[in-house]
Amino acid sequence: MNALEAARDAIARYSWREAHQILTEADARESLGPEALEILGDAFWWLARIDECINARERAYAGYLEAGNEQKAGMMCIRLAEDHFQRKLDSVGRAWLSRAERLLADHPSSVEYGWLARLKAVMAFEGRGDIEEALNLTKVSYETAARVNARDLQALALHDQGRAMVAKNLVNDGMNVMEEAMIDAVAGKLGALATGRIYCNMIDICEKLADYRRASEWDQAARRWCKRVGNESGFPGVCRVKRAEIMRVKGAWSEAEDEARRGCQELSDFPGYAATGLMIIGEIRLRSGDFPGAEKAFQQAHELGRDPQPGLALLRLAEGKRETARELIDAALENDSLLALERARLLPARVEIALALDDAGTAADAVKELQRIADQYQSTVLRAAAARAAGLLALAGGDIEEAERQSLGAWKLWTEADAPFEAAQTRVQLGQAYQRRGAQELARLEFQAAQRTFSRLGAARDLAVARRLLGEEAEPPGQRVFRAMMFTDIVRSTNLIDAIGDEAWNHLVRWHDKTLRSLFAAYGGVENDHAGDGFFVVFQTTTAAANCAIDIQKTLRRHRAESGFAPEVRIGIHSAEVIETDRSHTGLEVHKAARIAALAGGGEIVVSADVGRDLPPGFNFSEPRRVSVKGLADSCEVMTLLNIPAADDARNGRSF
Repeated sequence: MNALEAARDAIARYSWREAHQILTEADARESLGPEALEILGDAFWWLARIDECINARERAYAGYLEAGNEQKAGMMCIRLAEDHFQRKLDSVGRAWLSRAERLLADHPSSVEYGWLARLKAVMAFEGRGDIEEALNLTKVSYETAARVNARDLQALALHDQGRAMVAKNLVNDGMNVMEEAMIDAVAGKLGALATGRIYCNMIDICEKLADYRRASEWDQAARRWCKRVGNESGFPGVCRVKRAEIMRVKGAWSEAEDEARRGCQELSDFPGYAATGLMIIGEIRLRSGDFPGAEKAFQQAHELGRDPQPGLALLRLAEGKRETARELIDAALENDSLLALERARLLPARVEIALALDDAGTAADAVKELQRIADQYQSTVLRAAAARAAGLLALAGGDIEEAERQSLGAWKLWTEADAPFEAAQTRVQLGQAYQRRGAQELARLEFQAAQRTFSRLGAARDLAVARRLLGEEAEPPGQRVFRAMMFTDIVRSTNLIDAIGDEAWNHLVRWHDKTLRSLFAAYGGVENDHAGDGFFVVFQTTTAAANCAIDIQKTLRRHRAESGFAPEVRIGIHSAEVIETDRSHTGLEVHKAARIAALAGGGEIVVSADVGRDLPPGFNFSEPRRVSVKGLADSCEVMTLLNIPAADDARNGRSF
């Protein structure tokens, strides 16, 4: 088998790195021909090595042109145009597109001409918002593909047609067309590139419709496909960013931020997708009360060419910079190329900002437009957003009955959409309406329910609002610091109570609590919470946390040997940035630490892989393993502490 055949075989198995190695070695021996260079370019693309991909494709283009093959040379121009458009190098992309048009002008029946029409349709749809032109071009692309039996192009053209139909408000018909195109992708009948694009576009349109349930269903199919093409390819990074948005809406903020950050790292050469990931991170940071973190993420998204709205406008509003917030959201909405679904993402922020400025007229206009879009597309989330905005407007105008009606309807829709943060915000709004008409007990119930949700999510700013409305002392604003977090609890405690009885259990728990607290104090641990038979303790260093955990297990083991019994305790440790106040440590990573602790068995210490890597020599761990954990992304990497080292004199560790 020669190098070209071997590379084709590797590509067929989704082994991009193997294909790259075969062809790179062959190229070092003797300059590759254009066909092999085309495959090498594809391998580089899948490995997200775009500079090398472009170099290989430029060489393939020159080789095809020298051989007089205008159609193949034109195809390389199309791929190079796409590469440069994805990197936001639009002038270079347009130059390659013009070259493709010239080379393919005399070949209107070729499959390459169909791919050219497809690229122009995407540019019309995504770049200019020209739906009619996009529809016309998708028809050209589809008909060309059908004539030459080009299945990948045919499926993509059909999919593009469905996207344009949805944008034209033919939602049901458009989704039916898109799902028809999905059949071949799900069945594995298409090439990797066509399959990946169809999956991504389907999830993208579901997100634009705010149909997160359908997006989640297709995300499951996309995950299976990503595993098949291999984690060494760049496409899983795109999937991560899409998945992160779904997770953000569902309230899994820590996991969503992890996925978005990993996606951004894997997509450094694809600024458009990386910018989307940064927007997700910024919105999570904003909701968590981390304004500097949100500012940084939005700024980075802007540097990659993404208008960071409505996130940045809402950040400025939270900072009290109302006029700046208005300028930002107004500028974003003045973009004439925005489609209706894109405007729907911005309009709730316009309502909120306008009401903060006592501009009821602008707010009312935005509510009407949002309601009109929601009526057109009938998305649960869009209807929820429109109802909440209408409730805010009514509350500001003193129409309490309408505020209650709209807010209650919005809360039900947000709950149906499984969007806990938005549902909790709406409960605060509903509580304020109840409060205004004197129904204090109803208001208190809504504020308390919202408070519990905000606390669980780590939504520090909204949690402070709920506490104030309940008449509680607001937490002072916290600072973000790195800490090591430990969770402990007694395993099989219910069985133990049954076995020894209540009196003996109470005596055992008192001994357990006193023993563990003395060890926490010895290693500088700060007790944050004590629920039942478990503790949440924070340490300044990972080493102090690990040594404390070891000492706990040694103490329990020694007591078991000397006295005949001690409860089995499981311990989990995770280190990350948290929000620290005088009274507590909160944030998304706290919830992650608790879930890691739940992975441990009796007598075990399980740590996140980051903790294991951060500890100095002397600590021995199992190999890192990925485990599925409810509420997290695909998996969580953890390690179990083995061969416990001496802990008696290890009371000081490396500080963050």
